[in-house]
Amino acid sequence: MSQAEGTQGKSPLGALTFLVVEDESIISILIEDMLLALGCPSVWHACSVGQAMALLAERRPDAALLDVNLSGEAAYPIAENLEAQRIPFVFATGYGASGIPERWAEKPVIQKPFTLDSLERVLLGAFNAEIQRMGGA
Repeated sequence: MSQAEGTQGKSPLGALTFLVVEDESIISILIEDMLLALGCPSVWHACSVGQAMALLAERRPDAALLDVNLSGEAAYPIAENLEAQRIPFVFATGYGASGIPERWAEKPVIQKPFTLDSLERVLLGAFNAEIQRMGGA
């Protein structure tokens, strides 16, 4: 049994629809696979600031995971939009928390590369209030 199969359907994250903003399509697909393994019902993708902002103008995810560097463009305008809409989010970066500006220092960060278990831990910690609101735990 794979790690994903062992976790599937057991996580309270299963109530949340996610927006994944990631410029590397292979990484985006891997993150989607992880979120689906955690039981998330739907994962939306954007690969740029513009695409994410357009999607957010049309839809409201329950939570988001943002790659900090989107082909040289910082994801902080997306973070501001999510914050204004009170949508919880996590930053993902290869630089870890030290690569996040002080303005965003209080937001959760997951360092790439990450495992399914570490993703679940960070998301559960970051989105506990949202999970409770959705009735997931």
